[in-house]
Amino acid sequence: MRWSGQELDAEQAAGGALALPGMAKVRGFLRTVTTPEFAGIRFHEVTARTVLNPVPAGSAMPFRHTVNPYRGCSHACVYCYARGTHSWLELDTGVGFDREVVVKVNAGEALRRDLARPSWAREHVALGTNTDPYQRAEGRYRLMPGIIEALTEARTPFSILTKGTLLRRDVALLQAAAERVPIGLGVSLAIYDDALQESLEPGTPGVAARLAMVRHLRASGLPCGVMLAPVLPWLTDSVAALDDALAQLADAGATGVTVLPLHLRPGAKEWFQQWLQRERPDLVRGYAQLYGRGSYVGQEYRRFLADRVAPLLRRHGFAPGSAGVQVRGMPGDPDGEFPAGSMPEGTGAPVVAEPRDEQPALF
Repeated sequence: MRWSGQELDAEQAAGGALALPGMAKVRGFLRTVTTPEFAGIRFHEVTARTVLNPVPAGSAMPFRHTVNPYRGCSHACVYCYARGTHSWLELDTGVGFDREVVVKVNAGEALRRDLARPSWAREHVALGTNTDPYQRAEGRYRLMPGIIEALTEARTPFSILTKGTLLRRDVALLQAAAERVPIGLGVSLAIYDDALQESLEPGTPGVAARLAMVRHLRASGLPCGVMLAPVLPWLTDSVAALDDALAQLADAGATGVTVLPLHLRPGAKEWFQQWLQRERPDLVRGYAQLYGRGSYVGQEYRRFLADRVAPLLRRHGFAPGSAGVQVRGMPGDPDGEFPAGSMPEGTGAPVVAEPRDEQPALF
């Protein structure tokens, strides 16, 4: 378990915080916290020996290191690829993933130690590859300013992918960072129907708020690509839905767009299937055919999506030139989304992933 390398010996808090079974195994566990402003959510605070995670050797990911200050996410996206990882600590991958949030309270300090090592080569670091670093918990714990400052002072390039508009709080820090190191910013925004978005992503900021954040970042002189991912078969993959989404992203000034279809890893797959049975029983059979034998849609659907989105990207100014859209056979991120730093600079060429069953370091 990769989590085991990111611990400090620590006694449980005085007063005997009640640890869930899996949390009791984490030697860095400090306490469990509940607060009125986060009703229904429990924060499990831990200290980490290190937060800089190496991506496994041989991975085709465009970065070699990740940082994730949180585990679990109150954004509660039904399809979230990271749900299965909660089972590693014997935590529920459904409601538990949404309401049991592990917090590395010393993330900034631990990262400074990581980056001070003589062996550190200032390689790109990706944030947001697992759970969202700007989920609601960040409003309480304020871990990202320390992380951004540590990366900037160590002259380490980095990228952030988020659905959380709380990133706007740190624009000044990001502007200062951009003067010293290359940075990439990405907003994940795939569902433009308000009712569907609220049903599938109940804890996230709405469409208008995230579009406003894209505009704000661009007006602040910062790059901002958008992950139009996941595209949901029969729900968001119509020409009209994709055209409307790309029109809004172009209007907001997005510097690039990456389009990827939904994939459903264990944990997320079961939770999404429950949502389908409850909200869209008419699609249960179709999804069973698309995803019944695995986590990914087949080559036929990926080709269909690429062909459909290519002329729409050109229409809205995201294509890389007269040759049309570049569809890369880039190995797929097992998390289902590429971080901001992997997006084609400024062109918005879609990356339709060829999946591989490889697991990057997420924690």
